[in-house]
Amino acid sequence: MLDAITFLTALYVMVDDFCKANLPAEVRPGPAASLSRAEVVTLALFGQLGRFASERDFYRFAEQRLRGAFPGLPARSQFNRLVRTHHDAIVAFALSLPERTDLEALDLSAAPVRDRRRRGRSWLVGQADYGHSSREGSFFGFHVLLSVGAEGDITGFCFGPGSAKEQSMAEAFFALRHTPDPRVPSVGQPSRGEYLGDKGFAGRHRQVQWQAAYGATLLSLVPSKDRYQLPKAWRQRLASLRQIVETVYDKLHHAFRLRRERPHAVRGFAARLAAKVGLHNFCLWFNRHLGRPPLAFADLLGW
Repeated sequence: MLDAITFLTALYVMVDDFCKANLPAEVRPGPAASLSRAEVVTLALFGQLGRFASERDFYRFAEQRLRGAFPGLPARSQFNRLVRTHHDAIVAFALSLPERTDLEALDLSAAPVRDRRRRGRSWLVGQADYGHSSREGSFFGFHVLLSVGAEGDITGFCFGPGSAKEQSMAEAFFALRHTPDPRVPSVGQPSRGEYLGDKGFAGRHRQVQWQAAYGATLLSLVPSKDRYQLPKAWRQRLASLRQIVETVYDKLHHAFRLRRERPHAVRGFAARLAAKVGLHNFCLWFNRHLGRPPLAFADLLGW
């Protein structure tokens, strides 16, 4: 078990090396920023730990315990602006860590942004929406789509309004992987093999279209009465990967506070979602480096 400062130091070294080796030098007009890009990315990821009840709680900790390591620490509102500014760097670091496999599992999960029973207009009205999920029931917020490797690495992600369904989200995901758009770097690179999905992604006509248009082969469970069933070995493989995807979402929701996000702007939600994915992938990488089970996050840090 590592203490928090050792973990933070390892994270900063990894982020700083990545930024220097893979990202263009920062060129900004005017006076120098209070924090470097590597410092912003490091703090953005570290601040997603479930030990902190909220962004405000993390920043109190940073001002009390981390100012010696980050002497340029600005006011919280300015730090939040810096995190949004460096969204693409956070995404690039997050997606540099996964170990790619020949199979990736797609799954959708709800990300509530407010209590659905709360009255009045949301900050995100017109962007977030009402939806339904097996985990949350009825909710107001976003649907998050993840592509997850065999050991739990998140290889790509995106989000849409809560009313978005699996097939429409998958269509957009495959299209963006096939023809990258610099405005949505989070989807990552195309899979080296097949994608696996649950019944929400089923539909032979759509799957044939995705294969022809985007080169994306998706295998999914179908209702038991459908005569086009996957072979038994593939159904067993899908069941195994489904367990891993559920574990990954559990980490994001509980270990990294996805269920407790209450953003005021879509850009803020996007930056914090990227930071959660980056922290998840870093913890996987760090556990492998230490010879530990990849998804053993609970006893990785000691406070």
